[in-house]
Amino acid sequence: MDFKLIDKAREFAHKAHEGKLRNNGEPYFNHLEATAKSLQELGMSASTIAAGYLHDAIEDVGIAPEIIEQEFGKDVRFIVEGVTKLGHLKYHGSDRHNESLRKLFVAMSQDIRVLIVKLCDRLHNMETLQFVPKEKQKRIAAETLEIYASLAYRLGIRKLSKKLEDLGFKYVYPQEYKEIQKLMETKRESEADALEKFKKEVAKSLGQNGLKDFKIDYRIKGLYSLYRKYLRRDKDIDKIYDIAAIRILLKNQEDCYRVLGLIHANWQPLPGKIKDYIAFPKQNGYQGLHTTVFTGFGTVVEVQIKTPEMQREAEYGIASHISYKSENKNKKLDIGLEWIRKILPAFIVKANHSSGKVGKDVPEWIRELVNYQNAHANAEETMTDIKEDFLNTRIFVFTPKGDVVDLPKGASTIDFAYSIHSDIGNHMAGVKINGKLSSLDSTLKSGDIVEILTKKNAKPHRKWLDFTKTTFAKKHIRQLS
Repeated sequence: MDFKLIDKAREFAHKAHEGKLRNNGEPYFNHLEATAKSLQELGMSASTIAAGYLHDAIEDVGIAPEIIEQEFGKDVRFIVEGVTKLGHLKYHGSDRHNESLRKLFVAMSQDIRVLIVKLCDRLHNMETLQFVPKEKQKRIAAETLEIYASLAYRLGIRKLSKKLEDLGFKYVYPQEYKEIQKLMETKRESEADALEKFKKEVAKSLGQNGLKDFKIDYRIKGLYSLYRKYLRRDKDIDKIYDIAAIRILLKNQEDCYRVLGLIHANWQPLPGKIKDYIAFPKQNGYQGLHTTVFTGFGTVVEVQIKTPEMQREAEYGIASHISYKSENKNKKLDIGLEWIRKILPAFIVKANHSSGKVGKDVPEWIRELVNYQNAHANAEETMTDIKEDFLNTRIFVFTPKGDVVDLPKGASTIDFAYSIHSDIGNHMAGVKINGKLSSLDSTLKSGDIVEILTKKNAKPHRKWLDFTKTTFAKKHIRQLS
Protein backbone atom coordinates (compact mmCIF):
# COMPACT_ATOMS: atom_id res chain seq x y z
CA MET A 1 0.00 0.00 0.00
CA ASP A 2 1.41 3.37 -1.06
CA PHE A 3 0.62 5.39 2.06
CA LYS A 4 2.64 8.35 0.77
CA LEU A 5 0.25 8.71 -2.16
CA ILE A 6 -2.76 8.56 0.16
CA ASP A 7 -1.27 11.14 2.58
CA LYS A 8 -0.40 13.42 -0.32
CA ALA A 9 -3.96 13.20 -1.70
CA ARG A 10 -5.37 13.88 1.75
CA GLU A 11 -3.27 17.01 2.23
CA PHE A 12 -4.02 18.20 -1.31
CA ALA A 13 -7.78 17.74 -0.84
CA HIS A 14 -7.73 19.44 2.56
CA LYS A 15 -6.02 22.50 1.11
CA ALA A 16 -8.09 22.60 -2.09
CA HIS A 17 -11.42 22.48 -0.19
CA GLU A 18 -10.35 24.76 2.65
CA GLY A 19 -13.15 27.10 3.67
CA LYS A 20 -15.79 25.16 1.76
CA LEU A 21 -18.70 23.96 3.94
CA ARG A 22 -21.44 21.37 3.56
CA ASN A 23 -25.15 21.89 4.29
CA ASN A 24 -24.65 20.90 7.93
CA GLY A 25 -21.98 23.56 8.46
CA GLU A 26 -19.09 21.06 8.66
CA PRO A 27 -15.96 21.39 6.52
CA TYR A 28 -16.47 19.82 3.10
CA PHE A 29 -13.28 17.87 3.68
CA ASN A 30 -15.15 15.69 6.20
CA HIS A 31 -17.10 14.19 3.29
CA LEU A 32 -13.91 13.38 1.41
CA GLU A 33 -12.40 11.81 4.53
CA ALA A 34 -15.49 9.63 5.03
CA THR A 35 -15.45 8.50 1.38
CA ALA A 36 -11.77 7.59 1.54
CA LYS A 37 -12.27 5.77 4.84
CA SER A 38 -15.02 3.60 3.33
CA LEU A 39 -12.76 2.75 0.41
CA GLN A 40 -9.98 1.81 2.80
CA GLU A 41 -12.37 -0.45 4.75
CA LEU A 42 -13.19 -2.23 1.49
CA GLY A 43 -9.48 -2.92 1.01
CA MET A 44 -9.15 -0.80 -2.11
CA SER A 45 -5.77 0.23 -3.57
CA ALA A 46 -3.87 3.41 -2.74
CA SER A 47 -4.86 4.90 -6.12
CA THR A 48 -8.55 4.34 -5.43
CA ILE A 49 -8.35 5.74 -1.89
CA ALA A 50 -6.45 8.77 -3.23
CA ALA A 51 -9.21 9.22 -5.83
CA GLY A 52 -11.72 9.11 -2.97
CA TYR A 53 -10.06 12.17 -1.44
CA LEU A 54 -9.95 13.92 -4.82
CA HIS A 55 -13.26 12.86 -6.37
CA ASP A 56 -14.82 16.35 -6.05
CA ALA A 57 -11.66 18.34 -6.80
CA ILE A 58 -12.45 18.93 -10.49
CA GLU A 59 -16.14 19.74 -10.18
CA ASP A 60 -16.28 21.61 -6.87
CA VAL A 61 -13.04 23.57 -6.66
CA GLY A 62 -11.93 23.68 -10.28
CA ILE A 63 -8.70 21.69 -10.08
CA ALA A 64 -7.58 20.89 -13.65
CA PRO A 65 -7.40 17.17 -14.54
CA GLU A 66 -3.87 17.79 -15.78
CA ILE A 67 -2.84 18.90 -12.30
CA ILE A 68 -4.27 15.73 -10.77
CA GLU A 69 -2.38 13.61 -13.30
CA GLN A 70 0.83 15.57 -12.69
CA GLU A 71 0.59 15.18 -8.92
CA PHE A 72 -0.96 11.70 -8.61
CA GLY A 73 -0.63 9.91 -11.94
CA LYS A 74 -2.88 8.85 -14.83
CA ASP A 75 -4.66 6.16 -12.83
CA VAL A 76 -5.96 8.56 -10.16
CA ARG A 77 -6.93 11.12 -12.80
CA PHE A 78 -8.90 8.49 -14.72
CA ILE A 79 -10.93 7.48 -11.66
CA VAL A 80 -11.54 11.08 -10.56
CA GLU A 81 -12.68 12.13 -14.04
CA GLY A 82 -14.96 9.07 -14.19
CA VAL A 83 -16.68 10.08 -10.94
CA THR A 84 -16.83 13.73 -12.04
CA LYS A 85 -18.63 12.88 -15.27
CA LEU A 86 -21.39 11.22 -13.27
CA GLY A 87 -22.20 14.59 -11.72
CA HIS A 88 -22.42 16.59 -14.96
CA LEU A 89 -26.13 16.29 -15.73
CA LYS A 90 -28.25 18.77 -17.67
CA TYR A 91 -31.52 16.84 -17.49
CA HIS A 92 -34.60 17.00 -15.33
CA GLY A 93 -37.26 14.51 -14.26
CA SER A 94 -37.16 11.04 -15.80
CA ASP A 95 -34.66 12.16 -18.47
CA ARG A 96 -32.25 13.21 -15.74
CA HIS A 97 -32.72 9.91 -13.93
CA ASN A 98 -32.24 7.85 -17.08
CA GLU A 99 -29.14 9.78 -18.12
CA SER A 100 -27.74 9.40 -14.62
CA LEU A 101 -28.22 5.65 -14.77
CA ARG A 102 -26.80 5.42 -18.29
CA LYS A 103 -23.66 7.30 -17.25
CA LEU A 104 -23.30 5.08 -14.23
CA PHE A 105 -23.21 1.95 -16.38
CA VAL A 106 -20.82 3.52 -18.87
CA ALA A 107 -18.52 4.43 -15.97
CA MET A 108 -18.67 0.82 -14.80
CA SER A 109 -17.69 -0.30 -18.28
CA GLN A 110 -14.53 1.80 -18.19
CA ASP A 111 -13.34 0.93 -14.69
CA ILE A 112 -15.27 -0.75 -11.88
CA ARG A 113 -13.34 1.38 -9.37
CA VAL A 114 -15.28 4.45 -10.56
CA LEU A 115 -18.51 2.81 -9.40
CA ILE A 116 -17.02 1.77 -6.06
CA VAL A 117 -15.84 5.33 -5.35
CA LYS A 118 -19.32 6.58 -6.30
CA LEU A 119 -20.96 4.06 -3.96
CA CYS A 120 -18.79 5.22 -1.04
CA ASP A 121 -19.50 8.85 -1.95
CA ARG A 122 -23.24 8.12 -1.99
CA LEU A 123 -23.02 6.29 1.35
CA HIS A 124 -21.75 9.35 3.20
CA ASN A 125 -24.24 11.59 1.38
CA MET A 126 -27.01 9.33 2.65
CA GLU A 127 -25.58 9.39 6.18
CA THR A 128 -25.93 13.19 6.13
CA LEU A 129 -29.17 13.38 4.12
CA GLN A 130 -31.02 15.03 7.00
CA PHE A 131 -29.21 18.27 6.17
CA VAL A 132 -30.44 18.28 2.56
CA PRO A 133 -33.61 20.28 1.77
CA LYS A 134 -36.74 18.20 2.48
CA GLU A 135 -37.97 18.33 -1.11
CA LYS A 136 -34.78 16.60 -2.32
CA GLN A 137 -34.47 13.96 0.39
CA LYS A 138 -37.02 11.46 -0.93
CA ARG A 139 -35.78 11.70 -4.53
CA ILE A 140 -32.17 11.07 -3.53
CA ALA A 141 -33.17 8.26 -1.16
CA ALA A 142 -35.39 6.58 -3.79
CA GLU A 143 -32.57 6.67 -6.33
CA THR A 144 -30.24 5.20 -3.71
CA LEU A 145 -32.64 2.41 -2.85
CA GLU A 146 -33.55 1.56 -6.42
CA ILE A 147 -30.18 1.91 -8.14
CA TYR A 148 -27.11 2.25 -5.91
CA ALA A 149 -28.08 -0.26 -3.22
CA SER A 150 -29.17 -2.73 -5.92
CA LEU A 151 -25.89 -2.35 -7.79
CA ALA A 152 -23.86 -2.83 -4.61
CA TYR A 153 -25.86 -5.99 -3.88
CA ARG A 154 -25.49 -7.36 -7.42
CA LEU A 155 -21.74 -6.82 -7.14
CA GLY A 156 -21.77 -8.66 -3.82
CA ILE A 157 -20.66 -5.67 -1.74
CA ARG A 158 -23.10 -6.35 1.08
CA LYS A 159 -21.13 -4.12 3.46
CA LEU A 160 -22.32 -1.17 1.37
CA SER A 161 -25.66 -2.40 0.07
CA LYS A 162 -27.06 -3.11 3.54
CA LYS A 163 -26.21 0.40 4.76
CA LEU A 164 -27.54 2.04 1.59
CA GLU A 165 -30.77 0.04 1.80
CA ASP A 166 -31.48 0.97 5.41
CA LEU A 167 -30.59 4.64 4.91
CA GLY A 168 -32.82 4.88 1.82
CA PHE A 169 -35.64 2.94 3.51
CA LYS A 170 -35.79 5.51 6.31
CA TYR A 171 -36.66 8.35 3.90
CA VAL A 172 -38.67 6.58 1.20
CA TYR A 173 -40.93 4.63 3.58
CA PRO A 174 -40.70 6.47 6.94
CA GLN A 175 -43.78 4.89 8.56
CA GLU A 176 -42.85 1.38 7.47
CA TYR A 177 -39.30 2.00 8.68
CA LYS A 178 -40.55 2.83 12.18
CA GLU A 179 -42.87 -0.19 12.17
CA ILE A 180 -40.10 -2.62 11.18
CA GLN A 181 -37.64 -1.05 13.61
CA LYS A 182 -40.09 -1.56 16.46
CA LEU A 183 -40.90 -5.14 15.40
CA MET A 184 -37.22 -6.02 15.20
CA GLU A 185 -36.47 -4.60 18.63
CA THR A 186 -39.40 -6.48 20.18
CA LYS A 187 -38.41 -9.74 18.48
CA ARG A 188 -34.76 -9.44 19.48
CA GLU A 189 -35.59 -8.64 23.09
CA SER A 190 -37.91 -11.64 23.40
CA GLU A 191 -35.42 -14.07 21.84
CA ALA A 192 -32.05 -12.70 22.99
CA ASP A 193 -31.72 -15.06 25.96
CA ALA A 194 -32.62 -18.17 23.93
CA LEU A 195 -30.23 -17.15 21.17
CA GLU A 196 -27.33 -16.76 23.59
CA LYS A 197 -28.06 -20.15 25.20
CA PHE A 198 -28.24 -21.79 21.77
CA LYS A 199 -24.93 -20.21 20.75
CA LYS A 200 -23.22 -21.67 23.85
CA GLU A 201 -24.74 -25.10 23.19
CA VAL A 202 -23.46 -25.06 19.59
CA ALA A 203 -19.96 -24.05 20.70
CA LYS A 204 -19.98 -26.85 23.29
CA SER A 205 -21.09 -29.42 20.70
CA LEU A 206 -18.38 -28.37 18.24
CA GLY A 207 -15.72 -28.58 20.92
CA GLN A 208 -16.85 -32.02 22.05
CA ASN A 209 -16.53 -33.25 18.47
CA GLY A 210 -12.92 -32.16 18.16
CA LEU A 211 -13.43 -28.84 16.36
CA LYS A 212 -11.26 -26.09 17.80
CA ASP A 213 -10.56 -23.68 14.95
CA PHE A 214 -13.93 -21.94 14.70
CA LYS A 215 -15.65 -18.67 15.52
CA ILE A 216 -19.33 -18.10 16.35
CA ASP A 217 -21.06 -14.73 16.22
CA TYR A 218 -24.39 -13.13 15.20
CA ARG A 219 -25.66 -11.68 11.96
CA ILE A 220 -28.44 -9.10 12.35
CA LYS A 221 -30.73 -8.70 9.36
CA GLY A 222 -30.95 -5.28 7.71
CA LEU A 223 -34.18 -3.36 8.23
CA TYR A 224 -35.03 -3.03 4.53
CA SER A 225 -34.24 -6.68 3.89
CA LEU A 226 -36.49 -7.58 6.81
CA TYR A 227 -39.25 -5.31 5.47
CA ARG A 228 -39.26 -7.05 2.09
CA LYS A 229 -39.41 -10.48 3.71
CA TYR A 230 -42.12 -9.19 6.09
CA LEU A 231 -44.29 -8.35 3.09
CA ARG A 232 -43.60 -11.76 1.51
CA ARG A 233 -44.65 -13.47 4.76
CA ASP A 234 -48.03 -11.67 4.83
CA LYS A 235 -46.78 -9.32 7.57
CA ASP A 236 -46.37 -12.16 10.06
CA ILE A 237 -43.11 -11.50 11.93
CA ASP A 238 -43.26 -14.94 13.57
CA LYS A 239 -42.74 -16.56 10.15
CA ILE A 240 -39.32 -14.91 9.82
CA TYR A 241 -36.53 -16.93 11.43
CA ASP A 242 -33.40 -15.08 10.34
CA ILE A 243 -33.77 -11.68 12.03
CA ALA A 244 -30.76 -12.65 14.11
CA ALA A 245 -28.80 -15.61 12.73
CA ILE A 246 -25.97 -17.61 14.25
CA ARG A 247 -22.88 -17.48 12.04
CA ILE A 248 -20.20 -20.16 12.33
CA LEU A 249 -16.84 -19.56 10.63
CA LEU A 250 -14.62 -22.58 9.98
CA LYS A 251 -11.23 -23.09 8.34
CA ASN A 252 -12.35 -25.05 5.25
CA GLN A 253 -15.30 -26.40 3.25
CA GLU A 254 -14.95 -29.90 4.68
CA ASP A 255 -15.50 -28.56 8.20
CA CYS A 256 -18.51 -26.58 6.97
CA TYR A 257 -20.29 -29.72 5.79
CA ARG A 258 -19.21 -31.61 8.89
CA VAL A 259 -20.68 -28.94 11.18
CA LEU A 260 -23.92 -28.92 9.16
CA GLY A 261 -24.20 -32.62 9.98
CA LEU A 262 -23.50 -31.99 13.67
CA ILE A 263 -26.16 -29.26 13.83
CA HIS A 264 -28.76 -31.55 12.28
CA ALA A 265 -27.76 -34.43 14.55
CA ASN A 266 -28.39 -32.31 17.64
CA TRP A 267 -31.18 -29.93 16.61
CA GLN A 268 -34.25 -30.60 14.49
CA PRO A 269 -34.09 -28.71 11.17
CA LEU A 270 -37.10 -27.16 9.46
CA PRO A 271 -37.97 -28.95 6.19
CA GLY A 272 -37.18 -26.95 3.07
CA LYS A 273 -34.92 -24.52 4.94
CA ILE A 274 -31.56 -26.14 4.13
CA LYS A 275 -29.66 -24.22 1.45
CA ASP A 276 -26.27 -25.13 -0.01
CA TYR A 277 -24.80 -21.93 -1.41
CA ILE A 278 -21.33 -23.50 -1.48
CA ALA A 279 -22.22 -25.95 -4.25
CA PHE A 280 -24.56 -23.40 -5.85
CA PRO A 281 -23.40 -19.83 -5.04
CA LYS A 282 -25.81 -16.92 -5.35
CA GLN A 283 -25.55 -14.83 -8.51
CA ASN A 284 -23.47 -12.21 -6.70
CA GLY A 285 -20.90 -14.80 -5.60
CA TYR A 286 -22.20 -15.43 -2.07
CA GLN A 287 -21.32 -18.83 -0.59
CA GLY A 288 -22.26 -20.61 2.63
CA LEU A 289 -24.48 -23.28 4.14
CA HIS A 290 -27.80 -22.17 5.65
CA THR A 291 -30.13 -24.20 7.82
CA THR A 292 -32.98 -23.29 10.16
CA VAL A 293 -33.42 -25.33 13.36
CA PHE A 294 -35.46 -25.53 16.55
CA THR A 295 -33.15 -24.35 19.34
CA GLY A 296 -34.80 -26.30 22.15
CA PHE A 297 -35.46 -23.03 23.98
CA GLY A 298 -38.80 -22.26 22.37
CA THR A 299 -37.37 -20.47 19.34
CA VAL A 300 -36.38 -21.19 15.75
CA VAL A 301 -33.15 -19.74 14.37
CA GLU A 302 -31.15 -19.69 11.16
CA VAL A 303 -27.59 -21.02 11.25
CA GLN A 304 -25.08 -19.85 8.64
CA ILE A 305 -21.92 -21.91 8.15
CA LYS A 306 -19.00 -20.65 6.07
CA THR A 307 -15.25 -20.06 5.93
CA PRO A 308 -13.62 -16.67 6.67
CA GLU A 309 -12.97 -16.33 2.93
CA MET A 310 -16.67 -16.86 2.20
CA GLN A 311 -17.55 -14.28 4.83
CA ARG A 312 -15.20 -11.75 3.28
CA GLU A 313 -16.79 -12.46 -0.10
CA ALA A 314 -20.22 -11.88 1.46
CA GLU A 315 -19.15 -8.49 2.81
CA TYR A 316 -16.95 -7.15 0.01
CA GLY A 317 -17.96 -9.04 -3.16
CA ILE A 318 -16.17 -7.83 -6.25
CA ALA A 319 -14.11 -5.40 -4.15
CA SER A 320 -12.37 -8.39 -2.57
CA HIS A 321 -11.29 -9.60 -6.03
CA ILE A 322 -9.84 -6.37 -7.34
CA SER A 323 -6.07 -6.61 -7.77
CA TYR A 324 -3.57 -4.67 -9.73
CA LYS A 325 -0.48 -5.32 -11.80
CA SER A 326 3.00 -4.07 -11.04
CA GLU A 327 3.32 -0.49 -9.84
CA ASN A 328 5.64 0.11 -12.81
CA LYS A 329 2.81 -0.57 -15.28
CA ASN A 330 -0.64 0.84 -15.81
CA LYS A 331 -2.91 -0.61 -13.17
CA LYS A 332 -5.83 -2.52 -14.62
CA LEU A 333 -8.69 -4.36 -13.05
CA ASP A 334 -8.10 -8.07 -12.70
CA ILE A 335 -11.13 -9.64 -14.34
CA GLY A 336 -10.70 -13.32 -13.50
CA LEU A 337 -14.26 -13.37 -12.25
CA GLU A 338 -16.33 -15.65 -14.44
CA TRP A 339 -19.07 -15.77 -11.80
CA ILE A 340 -19.75 -12.05 -12.14
CA ARG A 341 -21.29 -12.55 -15.61
CA LYS A 342 -24.24 -14.27 -13.96
CA ILE A 343 -25.40 -11.07 -12.29
CA LEU A 344 -26.37 -9.65 -15.68
CA PRO A 345 -29.50 -11.02 -17.37
CA ALA A 346 -29.72 -12.64 -20.76
CA PHE A 347 -31.46 -9.67 -22.37
CA ILE A 348 -28.14 -8.02 -23.17
CA VAL A 349 -27.19 -8.30 -26.83
CA LYS A 350 -24.03 -7.20 -28.59
CA ALA A 351 -24.22 -4.27 -30.96
CA ASN A 352 -21.90 -3.56 -33.87
CA HIS A 353 -20.93 -0.19 -32.57
CA SER A 354 -20.09 1.47 -29.29
CA SER A 355 -20.09 5.12 -28.29
CA GLY A 356 -17.54 5.81 -25.67
CA LYS A 357 -14.33 4.02 -24.85
CA VAL A 358 -14.66 0.75 -22.97
CA GLY A 359 -11.74 -0.44 -20.90
CA LYS A 360 -10.13 -3.51 -22.45
CA ASP A 361 -9.78 -5.22 -19.07
CA VAL A 362 -13.44 -4.80 -18.12
CA PRO A 363 -15.64 -7.91 -17.67
CA GLU A 364 -17.50 -8.82 -20.87
CA TRP A 365 -20.96 -8.54 -19.27
CA ILE A 366 -20.38 -4.84 -18.64
CA ARG A 367 -19.23 -4.32 -22.23
CA GLU A 368 -22.43 -5.97 -23.44
CA LEU A 369 -24.54 -3.75 -21.21
CA VAL A 370 -23.02 -0.61 -22.73
CA ASN A 371 -23.46 -2.00 -26.24
CA TYR A 372 -27.10 -2.75 -25.46
CA GLN A 373 -27.67 0.86 -24.41
CA ASN A 374 -25.88 2.20 -27.50
CA ALA A 375 -28.07 0.07 -29.76
CA HIS A 376 -31.32 1.45 -28.33
CA ALA A 377 -32.28 5.07 -28.88
CA ASN A 378 -35.26 5.04 -26.52
CA ALA A 379 -33.64 5.92 -23.17
CA GLU A 380 -36.84 5.42 -21.16
CA GLU A 381 -37.39 1.93 -22.59
CA THR A 382 -33.73 0.99 -22.14
CA MET A 383 -33.65 2.02 -18.49
CA THR A 384 -36.91 0.19 -17.81
CA ASP A 385 -35.42 -2.96 -19.34
CA ILE A 386 -32.28 -2.64 -17.23
CA LYS A 387 -34.17 -2.08 -14.00
CA GLU A 388 -36.64 -4.91 -14.67
CA ASP A 389 -34.09 -7.48 -15.87
CA PHE A 390 -30.95 -6.47 -14.01
CA LEU A 391 -31.95 -4.93 -10.70
CA ASN A 392 -34.94 -7.10 -9.84
CA THR A 393 -34.94 -10.34 -7.85
CA ARG A 394 -33.26 -13.25 -9.62
CA ILE A 395 -33.89 -17.00 -9.59
CA PHE A 396 -31.69 -20.04 -10.29
CA VAL A 397 -32.91 -22.67 -12.74
CA PHE A 398 -31.01 -25.74 -13.95
CA THR A 399 -30.51 -27.51 -17.28
CA PRO A 400 -30.72 -31.35 -17.24
CA LYS A 401 -26.89 -31.36 -17.22
CA GLY A 402 -26.81 -29.28 -14.03
CA ASP A 403 -25.78 -25.95 -15.59
CA VAL A 404 -27.15 -22.93 -13.73
CA VAL A 405 -29.29 -20.39 -15.60
CA ASP A 406 -29.89 -17.03 -13.91
CA LEU A 407 -33.27 -15.42 -14.71
CA PRO A 408 -35.43 -12.59 -13.34
CA LYS A 409 -38.19 -13.65 -10.96
CA GLY A 410 -41.39 -14.44 -12.85
CA ALA A 411 -39.55 -15.74 -15.93
CA SER A 412 -41.21 -18.47 -18.02
CA THR A 413 -39.88 -21.52 -19.81
CA ILE A 414 -39.63 -19.39 -22.96
CA ASP A 415 -37.26 -16.99 -21.19
CA PHE A 416 -35.22 -20.02 -20.17
CA ALA A 417 -35.05 -21.35 -23.74
CA TYR A 418 -33.83 -18.04 -25.15
CA SER A 419 -31.30 -17.63 -22.35
CA ILE A 420 -29.70 -20.92 -23.48
CA HIS A 421 -29.56 -19.91 -27.16
CA SER A 422 -31.76 -17.94 -29.55
CA ASP A 423 -32.07 -20.97 -31.89
CA ILE A 424 -33.46 -23.07 -29.04
CA GLY A 425 -36.06 -20.43 -28.28
CA ASN A 426 -36.93 -19.99 -31.95
CA HIS A 427 -37.57 -23.75 -32.39
CA MET A 428 -39.14 -24.47 -29.02
CA ALA A 429 -42.01 -26.96 -29.25
CA GLY A 430 -42.42 -28.22 -25.68
CA VAL A 431 -40.89 -28.29 -22.21
CA LYS A 432 -40.36 -30.58 -19.25
CA ILE A 433 -40.11 -29.13 -15.75
CA ASN A 434 -38.63 -31.51 -13.19
CA GLY A 435 -39.21 -34.40 -15.61
CA LYS A 436 -42.89 -33.61 -16.30
CA LEU A 437 -44.37 -32.19 -19.49
CA SER A 438 -45.54 -28.64 -18.81
CA SER A 439 -47.09 -25.73 -20.69
CA LEU A 440 -44.84 -23.11 -22.27
CA ASP A 441 -46.38 -20.35 -20.15
CA SER A 442 -45.29 -22.01 -16.88
CA THR A 443 -43.58 -19.63 -14.46
CA LEU A 444 -40.30 -21.00 -13.18
CA LYS A 445 -39.03 -21.04 -9.61
CA SER A 446 -35.57 -21.47 -8.15
CA GLY A 447 -34.39 -25.08 -8.23
CA ASP A 448 -36.48 -26.17 -11.23
CA ILE A 449 -34.78 -28.49 -13.74
CA VAL A 450 -35.90 -27.49 -17.22
CA GLU A 451 -35.58 -29.43 -20.48
CA ILE A 452 -36.54 -27.70 -23.73
CA LEU A 453 -38.01 -29.81 -26.55
CA THR A 454 -37.41 -28.47 -30.08
CA LYS A 455 -38.62 -29.15 -33.64
CA LYS A 456 -37.10 -27.92 -36.90
CA ASN A 457 -40.38 -26.48 -38.18
CA ALA A 458 -41.39 -24.86 -34.85
CA LYS A 459 -41.34 -21.07 -34.62
CA PRO A 460 -42.28 -18.37 -32.05
CA HIS A 461 -45.88 -17.23 -31.62
CA ARG A 462 -46.78 -13.63 -30.89
CA LYS A 463 -48.94 -14.74 -27.93
CA TRP A 464 -45.68 -15.78 -26.21
CA LEU A 465 -45.10 -12.11 -25.46
CA ASP A 466 -47.91 -12.27 -22.88
CA PHE A 467 -45.92 -14.59 -20.62
CA THR A 468 -42.34 -13.62 -21.45
CA LYS A 469 -40.30 -11.62 -18.93
CA THR A 470 -36.87 -10.94 -20.46
CA THR A 471 -36.25 -8.33 -23.12
CA PHE A 472 -33.92 -10.66 -25.02
CA ALA A 473 -36.69 -13.23 -25.53
CA LYS A 474 -39.25 -10.58 -26.49
CA LYS A 475 -36.88 -9.14 -29.08
CA HIS A 476 -36.53 -12.46 -30.90
CA ILE A 477 -40.24 -13.29 -30.69
CA ARG A 478 -41.15 -9.93 -32.28
CA GLN A 479 -38.62 -10.46 -35.07
CA LEU A 480 -39.85 -13.92 -36.06
CA SER A 481 -43.56 -13.99 -35.23
